[in-house]
Amino acid sequence: MDLQVQDIIIFIAFFAFVVGISIYKSRRETGSEDYFLAGRGLTWPFIGLSIVAANISTEQFVGMSGQGAGATGLAVSNWQLIGSIGIVVIAFTLLPRFLKSGIYTMPEFLEYRYNSTARAIMALLTVIIYVGVLLTGVLYTGGLTLRTIFGMNLVQAVWMIGFIAAVYTAFGGLKAIAWADLFQGSALILGGLFTFWTALQACGGWEVFSTVNADRLHMVLPAEHETLPWTGVLSGMWIVLIYYCGLNQFIVQRNLAAKTLRDGQLGVIFAGALWLLVPFAIVMPGIMALQLYPEQVAAYPDSAYPTLIRELVHPGIRGLMFAAISGAVISSLASMVNSASTIFTMDVYKRMFDREAGQKRLLLLGRSLTVVFMVLGCLAAPLLARNESIFQFIQQFQGYIWPGVVAAFLFGFLVPRAPGAAGVTALAGGPALYGIFQYFTRQGFFAGFPGEPLFDIHFLIQVLISFLLLSIMMGMITLIRPMESPRKLPVRDEMDLETDAFVKFAGAVVIVSIIGFYVVFW
Repeated sequence: MDLQVQDIIIFIAFFAFVVGISIYKSRRETGSEDYFLAGRGLTWPFIGLSIVAANISTEQFVGMSGQGAGATGLAVSNWQLIGSIGIVVIAFTLLPRFLKSGIYTMPEFLEYRYNSTARAIMALLTVIIYVGVLLTGVLYTGGLTLRTIFGMNLVQAVWMIGFIAAVYTAFGGLKAIAWADLFQGSALILGGLFTFWTALQACGGWEVFSTVNADRLHMVLPAEHETLPWTGVLSGMWIVLIYYCGLNQFIVQRNLAAKTLRDGQLGVIFAGALWLLVPFAIVMPGIMALQLYPEQVAAYPDSAYPTLIRELVHPGIRGLMFAAISGAVISSLASMVNSASTIFTMDVYKRMFDREAGQKRLLLLGRSLTVVFMVLGCLAAPLLARNESIFQFIQQFQGYIWPGVVAAFLFGFLVPRAPGAAGVTALAGGPALYGIFQYFTRQGFFAGFPGEPLFDIHFLIQVLISFLLLSIMMGMITLIRPMESPRKLPVRDEMDLETDAFVKFAGAVVIVSIIGFYVVFW
């Protein structure tokens, strides 16, 4: 796709405006709470749009749309729609506890509940997953999208989007990200819906599209399905989404920055409502691309969404689409790298190396790490070109962190006398157990290793089994050596924990809407 002069002007103007506003609004950030948690002053529209902008990126535009065009079809939407239910549940359960404690990070909470070792293990695991998997995955899919649509060099595209994200994130922290996400989140939602409508007309309207692709428009797939069987959805996906919606720093960090409990709860419920648009804005366009351009898309499903935009978007709108897609990438990158720098600064450096570090030193370190992590991600991103499905790669490798972290938190909440050794066992044992399953099934990192798989178990079922084994081990440790008395968590006296009636109504509306979607597309 050739960009015209007006397209380039629109693209530059959009990002000049977004970066300028975000830097201006965050110009007075002077301390760690300002930089990492936006001074704990975010209201619900910022929280909701920022969560969506952080979550929806080319990981979805490329990977999820590609699975829609591939064998999974509409069922890949389970990741977002069950996530919508999960994030509503989190709003009424875990979120009040976290806001009341006044923590900066999820690992920090584990120190209060268990010990400093548990905090350190989760912190290091989180930084490794963020930089080594999520950051590089989003950079790669962003570069791939820009290369496919606009003919840009992959490496140059990766460094361009990485540079833009690093500039305003390093300068203004979470508040800058929240302001940028307000515009970029809106742009990606509108851009996705515009693509859906344009492609739907090209397919001949809804009746033709739904008839031609009737076999792909189902949310429940057979138990023997390779990529997303219903057994995997019911077994391990709930563990994934408890982590993602309630314990994942780059999502929860916006909630921790909420001005009030009402803002935090409405913000995540608003995000859950917007996730309902994902099947229409991302997954169905991938299916439409296969219908319109079967030869191009069938050979490489991850090219579905970029191909659709390249073939259907007219001159004059390309600059806006370029900005919307780049904005989706940059929002996610900014969120991930800010959260990684937050965790490393507060949970590793300050806790383990310099407990007396002042605000200026913490601020300087946070900004420096933002740049360092982004550079590492840009260097590693092109290496992911060998993966057939980038969405599958990103999900499968996060299995190393999901079961252990969820077991540590849930068991810690439900069993007040679980000792520190139980939490450490879960966090250290999670990657080991999941890694053993991955090795014997020759999946993920171990794909291509010599020898035949010992058994064939979907990775989500591996997550569930790992979680159950860890929970049993934590139970045995607690029976043998329980904590003498439950540990007390810190309390923010100014935080009101009374849930507003409208918040309950909004949460119910989102859940009913999701159930309705499943009824229609069973």
